Order: sequence, then C-alpha cells, then structure tokens
Amino acid sequence: EGNSTMTFDNFKWLNESEAEYKDGVLKVYAPGHTDYFNSPVKENGAFPELVANAPLYYTEVTGDFVFRAKGELEFVSTYDAAALLVYENENVWAKLALENSDMPCKKPAVVSVVTNRISDDCNGPVRDANYVWFQISRVDDCFAFHYSTDGVEYNMVRVFTLPVGKTVK
Repeated sequence: EGNSTMTFDNFKWLNESEAEYKDGVLKVYAPGHTDYFNSPVKENGAFPELVANAPLYYTEVTGDFVFRAKGELEFVSTYDAAALLVYENENVWAKLALENSDMPCKKPAVVSVVTNRISDDCNGPVRDANYVWFQISRVDDCFAFHYSTDGVEYNMVRVFTLPVGKTVK
C-alpha cells in the first residue's frame, strides 16, 4: 500500500522468541542451531526430517506486494543469517538471507532458498559487510528476490513460483 514504515500490531510468532522494536529497528533474537531448510540430500535412502525451528515473526499479506527491509546481524558462527521469508507451511516457503556462508570463501553472502517440500540452496554475491537491503515482490504466484548494498539500487537474485494461497505469511 505504499507504506514506508511498519507497525507490528498484526504480527505473530511461529517458533516464538524475543523481539525488540526501538528507534525504527526491529531486533529478532534467534537461538543457536535453528533454521529453515528441508535438505535435498538423502540419508540412508530417505530425506532427513524437516528443519523449521527458527523464530519467524510474521504478518499475513494477501495479494500482490513489494516488501523491503534492511537486514543486519552479528556473525558469530557459520550459517548465522538475517532473512526474510515467504511462508505457506513447513513444506512450502522461500527465504532471502544474508548468511555467514560455508561457500565459496567462508564470507557472508546473499543466499536464497526455495522450498517445495525439498529445499534448494543458492549462494549469491559475497558481502564484506554485515548488512544488506532485501526486497521481496509478488505478482500472482510469481515471486522475485532482490538485494541492495545501498537501499536505492536493487539487484535481482532470482524469480520463482510457489504453490501458495492468496494469503501468505
């Protein structure tokens, strides 16, 4: 709706954690060893259990949208990340993240994951900073992920479809 600021009145938790909103900054705290990732690598002939235990502070959005936010974090361990998600359920979701990656050079990278039961994992540009601006846009069932280093000029990460309803988290 063209809103440049957010209120969090209609936000809810999936995997509740702590959050703090002060001076226009929302901080969500995630415990260690939490993630969203449905591994595509079989173990003993079967896919491992779904991993959907990271805190998700969400609101529901119906129809087409563009959402932008700056993600920033303190990197401590491999896979630490700040992320935005489009979430239908534990089997159908997508995330755009700045992650302390294990590849290609063990530095933070813009990472995207699209999950339709099984997750893919795509490492993008490496960042020498602990922040990035994210943009997620939706038209019908088509989504686009973009990132920016300055909050002005956005670069494409990927375009994809998800089998979701008109309303997503």
